[in-house]
Amino acid sequence: MPEHIAFIMDGNGRWGTKKGLPRTVGHAQGAKVFKKIVEYCMKIKIASVTFYAFSSENWTRPEDEVSELMKIMDNYLDELLTKFSKYDVELRFIGDILRFEEIDVKMYNKMKDIQIKTVGRTMKLNIAMNYGGRDEIINAANRAFKRNGGNIITSEMLEKELHTQGQKDPDLIIRTAGEKRLSNFLLWQCAYSEFWFTDVLWPDFNEKVLNEAIIDFSNRKRRYGGI
Repeated sequence: MPEHIAFIMDGNGRWGTKKGLPRTVGHAQGAKVFKKIVEYCMKIKIASVTFYAFSSENWTRPEDEVSELMKIMDNYLDELLTKFSKYDVELRFIGDILRFEEIDVKMYNKMKDIQIKTVGRTMKLNIAMNYGGRDEIINAANRAFKRNGGNIITSEMLEKELHTQGQKDPDLIIRTAGEKRLSNFLLWQCAYSEFWFTDVLWPDFNEKVLNEAIIDFSNRKRRYGGI
C-alpha cells in the first residue's frame, strides 16, 4: 500500500465539453470527486495525499474560466473549513499562495486559517495552488543557500525548504485523462515515484479506479537503483 499518493487531476474542462456543457461545469464536478477521493483515502488509511489543483501556468487560461475556477475553489474552502477541520487531517496549501492575497485577500485568509486550525494532525492533505515544481526547487535552493551562510548546500538542506518538508515523497503519482507527463509537478519529490496513467477524466474518477492503481502499484518491485 502506498503511503503517499499524488494526483494530477486532469480532464475537468474536457469532461464538460464532451457533455455539451461549459468547461466550468467539469471543474465543479471535479471538486466533488476530489472530496470523495480524499474521504476514501482516509478510509483506507493513506498517510499523505497531494492534489494538483491549480498550477502557476493555469493563469494563462481564458479569464472567465480562471475567474470561475477561483469561485469554485473559494466555495470549497468554506467546506474544508467546516468539514475537514473536524477530521484528523492536516491541510497544507503548497505553492506560491501569496499570489491569492493580491487577488482575493479573503480567500487567502481562509487558506491560512485552515492550515493553522489543522496543523499537527495525522493524515497529511496537500493541495497544490499556484504551484510550479521548478519555482519550488529554485526558491528552496535560495532559502537553503541563505540559511547556510552562502556555503554549499546539501540535498537534505534543500528538502527542508520544500513545501512538502517533513513528509514522505510520493510513492505513487496518478494522472488522469490520458496525459503522460508531469506538467511541472513535484519535480524534486518524484525522483523514485511510481507513475500510473489512465484515460479516465477526473470527474469520472472513483474509488474503483483508484483501487486499480493501488493494486498495480503493489505488484511492482521498487529497487531504488539497486538490484
